[in-house]
Amino acid sequence: MLKALLAPLVWLLRLLLALIILFEEWGWVPLSRLLARLGDWPPFRAFAPWVRGLPPYAALALLVLPSLLIIPVKLLALWLIAHGRVVLGVGVIMAAKVVGTALVARLFQLIQPALMRLRWFVPLYQRWSAWKQELLAWVHAQPFWRMARVIKRQLGRRLRQAWSKRR
Repeated sequence: MLKALLAPLVWLLRLLLALIILFEEWGWVPLSRLLARLGDWPPFRAFAPWVRGLPPYAALALLVLPSLLIIPVKLLALWLIAHGRVVLGVGVIMAAKVVGTALVARLFQLIQPALMRLRWFVPLYQRWSAWKQELLAWVHAQPFWRMARVIKRQLGRRLRQAWSKRR
């Protein structure tokens, strides 16, 4: 009986987690590419080789740094919201999330080899990857996801047709 009562709650929790992961996945690759391009800019050019050369625990500490640096920005956003500037506060939180995701994505690409030298990190990373793939497969099997993909394809086709007629 308890299992039947909790089933909708578990489904909702899985969906929320999946949406968070999908957002991260959606932003991970393009944002990482953008930061890689910025890394080619002369002032930042020496940063990537330096990061790649870090020992494993220094690399891990560097990976945590963007999360710590974003805390004051989020506090500022909460202050803005508390003082009636809701749209600006939410905008600051969203911008911080995008910038934080971009930094973590790029840093992880650079330091993953160092992290894989940590004996305890490898099984955690493998478990996380397997769990994430299972969760994403579950989302992709849901009717709303399949319907959204069809709508996205149709919308994309219509936009391309409208764009080609405009030219």
